[in-house]
Amino acid sequence: MRVYRYEENPLITPSDIKPYHDGFEVIGAFNAGVAEYNGEIILALRVAERPISDDPNIVKAPVYSPETNKVEIIDIDRNDSRYDFSDPRVIEISGTGQFAYLTSISYVRLARSKDGRNFTIDDGAFVYPSNEHETFGIEDPRITQIGDTYYIYFSAVSPVGVGESMVSTKDFNTYEHHGMIFSPENKDVLIFPEKINGKYYALHRPVPKATGSPEMWIAESDNLLYWGNHRHLIGLREGMWDDGRIGGGAVPIKTEKGWLELYHGASKDNRYCMGAVLLDLDDPSKVIARSETPLVVPEADYEVEGFFSKVVFSCGAIVEGDTIKMYYGVADTSMACAELSLSEVLDSLK
Repeated sequence: MRVYRYEENPLITPSDIKPYHDGFEVIGAFNAGVAEYNGEIILALRVAERPISDDPNIVKAPVYSPETNKVEIIDIDRNDSRYDFSDPRVIEISGTGQFAYLTSISYVRLARSKDGRNFTIDDGAFVYPSNEHETFGIEDPRITQIGDTYYIYFSAVSPVGVGESMVSTKDFNTYEHHGMIFSPENKDVLIFPEKINGKYYALHRPVPKATGSPEMWIAESDNLLYWGNHRHLIGLREGMWDDGRIGGGAVPIKTEKGWLELYHGASKDNRYCMGAVLLDLDDPSKVIARSETPLVVPEADYEVEGFFSKVVFSCGAIVEGDTIKMYYGVADTSMACAELSLSEVLDSLK
C-alpha cells in the first residue's frame, strides 16, 4: 500500500498551542475530528492539558466542577499506597485496574487551514466540559456533516464512566449541546453522513466487563439522539494486527462498492494501526470485506515516540477524486496527515 505522509508532519504539536489554563502545560493536541467549512479544513482538536507540579512527589489531578464552572486541582502524594502511578495518563486505584483520576483534562479546540497542511489555532476552547458527565474532560471528537449542520460528538469522561456526548453547530462559532447519546462504557462513535433507507446509522464501541471484548457495533436512529437495534459488526482476530481492541476512526466514506470505514486496531502489545472495513451501501450492518493487514502502521518517528508510543489513530478523511487525505493522531501527542489511493484501499480488502 502506497502511503504518502506529508513533509510537514506532524502538522500540529503541543508546542503549537498556548495553554488555556494558567499553570498548565499542553501535553497533547491530537485525535481531531475533521470537517470542511467555508473554504477551510477544520480540525476539532482534542487538547490535553496537565497542571504543572513543582514537587516531584506530588501528582496533580484536574477535575472540572459543574458548580463553580472551573477546574479544581487535587494534589496526591506519590507515596500514597492507595494509588498506582505507573501509567502517566491516569492515577489508578491500587490493585483494581480502575482509575480514580486523570492527570490531564481534555477539551475541544479548533484549528483551521486553507491548504490542509498549515494550520492556525483558535484562541481558547470551542467545546469545554460543562456538566457532571464531563468532569474528567471531553476526548477524541469526531465530526459528521449532514446538510448544513455539523454534529460533533466526543467521549465524555467522569467518575461514572466514559460515554459519548454530542453538540451541533452550523458555523463553528456557537453550538447546541444535546447531551449523552451513548451511555458508559462506550466510545469511538461514528455517525454516517446521510440517512440509509430512512434511518441514521452509527458505529460504536462498547467495552464489556463480564464477557466479550472491545469490538465494533452498529446502531440506528430516527433522530440522531436515541439509538437502538444495536448489532455486533466486527470483532477481534486472534494473532492478527487487530487482536487487542478495535474501534471506528474516520466517518464512513461512501463509495460505489460500499461504505468504507477506516478503523483503528490495536494489537495485544498496544501497537495501534489503521485498517479498513467495507460495509453494504443499503445495509451497513453487512460486512463485505476487511483488511487482512494494516494499511498504515506506526513507522515515522512522530508515530513511534510520544506520550503513548506506536500509535496511528485515524480521525477523519477528506476524499478528492481517488485520493484519501487521512488525518490521524500520532503517539497520543500530535496530528499528522497521509494520503492513500481510494482504489488501492478498496482493492486491498478481502
